[in-house]
Amino acid sequence: MSVIAIPEAHRRQLAYWLFTVAGFVVLMVLVGGLTRLTDSGLSITEWQPITGALPPLNAADWELAFAKYREIPEYQLVNAGMSLEAFKVIYWWEWGHRQLGRVVGLVFFLPFVVFLLQRKIPKVALGPLLTLFALGGLQGFMGWYMVQSGLSDRVDVSQYRLAMHLGLALIIFSFCLWMGLHFMRDARLPAAAGPGVALSGTIAVLVLVQSLLGALVAGLDAGTTYTDWPFMDGDVVPSGLFDMSPMVSNLFESHLTVQFNHRLVAYALTGAVIWHVFRLSRTQAPRPVLVSGALLVAAVLGQGVLGIVTLMNAVPLPLGAAHQLGAVLVLGLAVTHLHYMRFPEAVTLR
Repeated sequence: MSVIAIPEAHRRQLAYWLFTVAGFVVLMVLVGGLTRLTDSGLSITEWQPITGALPPLNAADWELAFAKYREIPEYQLVNAGMSLEAFKVIYWWEWGHRQLGRVVGLVFFLPFVVFLLQRKIPKVALGPLLTLFALGGLQGFMGWYMVQSGLSDRVDVSQYRLAMHLGLALIIFSFCLWMGLHFMRDARLPAAAGPGVALSGTIAVLVLVQSLLGALVAGLDAGTTYTDWPFMDGDVVPSGLFDMSPMVSNLFESHLTVQFNHRLVAYALTGAVIWHVFRLSRTQAPRPVLVSGALLVAAVLGQGVLGIVTLMNAVPLPLGAAHQLGAVLVLGLAVTHLHYMRFPEAVTLR
C-alpha cells in the first residue's frame, strides 16, 4: 500500500487507530497464552458469537455450563471430580479471551465506519483495511475451530490448530502495525530494495516461523519435557529426533524434534539479526534504521535468555506468558525495522 497525499491530521488519526488495534491484538495474544497455560481453553464447549457475550448469570446457568464441560474428555480423563468453583476459574479465563476478541472487533470496526463516513480513509487503503477486517472475522472462526479439536477425541486442542490460531493473530498484528507505520510515516513509492532489505524481510518471516514453532511446543507441552540447556537430553544433538514414522510427523508431533527445531531456529535467528545489524552499522544508514536494528538485536537476545530461563524452570505460568509476549515484541520490532529499511527516507509525523 502506498499512501497518497492526505492531511497530516488524518494520517495521524488513522495511525493511532491502527496502533491501538495492534495493541489490543497483543493483549489478546497474552490472554490467549494465559488461557492455554491455565488449561482453560476447553471450558466453554459451544461457539455463540452473539449470545455467548453473556456469561452464566445464575446458579442454573452455571450448572448447565458445567454439565456440558463434564461431557468432554478433558474433564473425564484429566479433571474428573473438579468442583464447580474450580470450573468457574477456567471458565472465566476462556470467557475473558472470547470477550476480548469481541472488543478487538469493535475497536477496529467502529472507528473504521466513522473514518469512512468522514472520508478520511484514502481509496488505496480501503482494500487492505477490509482485508484486515475479514482476517479478524476469520480469526474468530479459527478460535472455535481450534477449541472444537479438543471436545471429542482429545484432552487438549490440536497443536496444528493452535499454531494456525496464533499465526493468524500475529499476521493481523503485523498487518495493523505495518499500515499504522505507513500512515504515521510519509511512506510512498519508490521503496528501497537490495540485500539488506531482503535480509530484514527474511528476519521478519523467520520471527513468525519461530513463533509458530513455539506454538507447536506449547500445543504438545514439549517445553516441560527437556529442560536442560545448552545441551538437550544430555547431548548437543539428541538421539531419537526422527524415530516416529512417517518421518515428517516428527516435525509436528515429536516433543523432542519440535523443541529441538525451536532451539535451532532461535540460534539461526539470533545470528541473522546480529549479522544484519553489524553490516548496517558499517554503512551510512539513516539513524532510525540503525536504532530500530539495535532495538531488534536487544529484543532477540532478551527473548533468547527469557526462553532459556523459561525452559529450565519447566514453563511456569509467569515466565511462559512473558515469553509469549516477548515473541510479539520481537515480531513488532522486526516489522518496524523492515518498514524503516523499506522506506528509509520517509518522515515520521510528530
